[in-house]
Amino acid sequence: MDQILVDTDVFSFLLRQRDTRAELYRPHIQNRIVVLSYVTIGELYLWAEMRNWGVARLRLLEGKIRATTVVRYDLEVCRTYAALKYRLRTPMGSHRVVGDNDLWLAACAVRHELPLVTHNRHHFENIPGLNMISEAP
Repeated sequence: MDQILVDTDVFSFLLRQRDTRAELYRPHIQNRIVVLSYVTIGELYLWAEMRNWGVARLRLLEGKIRATTVVRYDLEVCRTYAALKYRLRTPMGSHRVVGDNDLWLAACAVRHELPLVTHNRHHFENIPGLNMISEAP
């Protein structure tokens, strides 16, 4: 079964019961192994802290996380991050700055050769070697 790396925004759509944007992405993850990056998990916990989620909601989130495969950092992810950051800042690159969390997520996708499904198309456009799937306009 194919794997697909899911960005924080799409994972949050899938968590919410009434978010119609989830339907845009279900076909992309159907019959695939959903993979999350350690970055996404950190962002999800930040949201829980900021919104003062209770124990029950936090347990629900953790259950959803446990149902995925988690990409952890390793030296190759770190090397990929550095190479991507350098390439985006050099004269041959796009001269644009990608947010660190987004670049770490892209590095995980590139390093593991996983397509990244995101609703934040403009955050990830033109990252070398990234296979991005987005339904965002």
